[in-house]
Amino acid sequence: MWNLTRFASSRLSRTRRLFSSVIPGPCIVHKRGTDILHDPWFNKDTGFPLTERDRLGLRGLLPPRVISFEQQYDRFSKFVFQICGIISLLGKNTKGQPDSVVALAKWRILNRLHDRNETLYYRVLMDNIKDFAPIIYTPTVGLVCQNYSGLFRRPRGMYFSAKDKGEMMSMIYNWPAQHVDMIVLTDGSRILGLGDLGVQGIGIPIGKLDMYVAAAGINPQRVRTITSLFFLPPSSLSIFRQVLPVMLDVGTNNQKLLEDRLYLGLRQPRLEGEEYLEIVDEFMEAVFTRWPKAIVQFEDFQMKWAFETLDRYRKKFCMFNDDIQGTAGVALAGLLGTVRAQGRTLADFPDQKIVVVGAGSAGLGVLSMAVQAVARMTGKNETAAQNFFLLDKDGLITKERKNLDPAAAPFAKDPGQIVGLREGASLLEVVKKVKPDVLLGLSGVGGVFSEEVLKALRESGSTRPAIFAMSNPTMNAECTAADAFKHAGENIVFASGSPFENVNLGNGKVGYVNQANNMYLFPGIGLGSLVSGARFITDGMLQAAAECLASYMTDEEIQKGILYPSIDSIRHITAEVGASVLRAAVAEELAEGHGDVGPKELAHMSKEETVEYVFRNMWYPIYSPLVQEK
Repeated sequence: MWNLTRFASSRLSRTRRLFSSVIPGPCIVHKRGTDILHDPWFNKDTGFPLTERDRLGLRGLLPPRVISFEQQYDRFSKFVFQICGIISLLGKNTKGQPDSVVALAKWRILNRLHDRNETLYYRVLMDNIKDFAPIIYTPTVGLVCQNYSGLFRRPRGMYFSAKDKGEMMSMIYNWPAQHVDMIVLTDGSRILGLGDLGVQGIGIPIGKLDMYVAAAGINPQRVRTITSLFFLPPSSLSIFRQVLPVMLDVGTNNQKLLEDRLYLGLRQPRLEGEEYLEIVDEFMEAVFTRWPKAIVQFEDFQMKWAFETLDRYRKKFCMFNDDIQGTAGVALAGLLGTVRAQGRTLADFPDQKIVVVGAGSAGLGVLSMAVQAVARMTGKNETAAQNFFLLDKDGLITKERKNLDPAAAPFAKDPGQIVGLREGASLLEVVKKVKPDVLLGLSGVGGVFSEEVLKALRESGSTRPAIFAMSNPTMNAECTAADAFKHAGENIVFASGSPFENVNLGNGKVGYVNQANNMYLFPGIGLGSLVSGARFITDGMLQAAAECLASYMTDEEIQKGILYPSIDSIRHITAEVGASVLRAAVAEELAEGHGDVGPKELAHMSKEETVEYVFRNMWYPIYSPLVQEK
């Protein structure tokens, strides 16, 4: 199950040609003139051909020259890279926080295009994903959320608040799309490692859904088309979809925001207990009443509600929590790759000693999935967690911990089984005593992997210890890549949640930096669940996604310390991950099919055919001819 047939670059080229050379079906619009120019989905700027300008009442409203889509793309690409270069140069001479200034300036440039011309925006994003993912997604999205009330220009998505209780079933019909496939939902209570940002957390669902469009080819807006003019097979007609970012505003406990005159959310403390759950319940019922086939991704909920809502809804609706399950899958893929990098077989994974720092939703999610993998490999559930050590801000978690969190209890150590360590032992003490193979951080505390801790890792029992500094944004990373290679040794494997540059080790040697980011998995989990028509998203489907990602890398890459593929390959990765999720859904008899493809057809597809099927359901941005319905 670990051997993955990887697509050659020629297949990527063929796939791109398929979507870029086909003549798209005309889209029916109910507007004309300046109304079209002000609609970012239908607007083509100077790309409207003359016949379309006449048909839609646009003649005279645009400069006379027609600029093709490719010419617009080239012009904007040159412009944005020139401007970003100037901004970066100016940033080096700016006092204060130049990185923040530069990052937000780049985000503004892309956001203005997004506001004006969505088709061109997504094409630029898809083709330059390595450069722009850090701008529209982590780490810059954290800065955007912190400043969102001041940056707000036009609404995106929907806002449901505590004041809307009893009205959500009718409110959901205010969204104009007849069909919605993918929803990313947050309550703003734990945005990355930045804490409670209230309604400003809407930047996370927006950024996540941009990644869904770029990586998974989820079409951001359904449009009515004259399908008889398509030159694609019937299954390809299902590419017309809709995405919806949602903010569930139940108040904020961030006093600074409550006192901010620009704050756009409810000025009240957060709802708690049953009052809170009643709001979430009402929202979920409203969504699945109108869109029963939708998939909801929960994002950046504080730990107690992350686990509560996952347990509450996962067997009732098609949903998952990316912080718990997506992070866990990416981490598991990296952990399995680490075993290979150490020159060992995957059968040796249960013997790895792993120290996890951070007992929040992400850390516990990683532990849970890793322990499940060990149990499956060994067939021994009772001892699966014996080589895992969990720490929080109060140190090592044991069964002697007062007020032990129930979610952390399965991973709490029995003091009698950890000779030389006590309840609350420091990270340095644990590393010195355990000599772990892997040190994994999801603490949200920048610099917690101190010089002393990293140097202690040199005494690891592993020939090639691994460091996963996975907290976001960059300032919250447990350590930098440079510090890790400097203090823990040049032979380590390093991964982080936010991007760092590779480290020059001298003498032609390179310390490779892996970005262990959820973007490698959540688009494929969502897309695979969607095109399979899965009723629920199970642990088996998530394990399949993680194993697919782990298998993606060649032995040569792994030996260099490269655990994850280049972000440039994100659409290939998503197609493979999506196909693995689809096959798992079929195996668990959860797949109901999608569009014209039923469960029987899915069940009879070969592995290669499932990948091709997923590819055919990925949207690629291109202008469609517009026809006004009178």
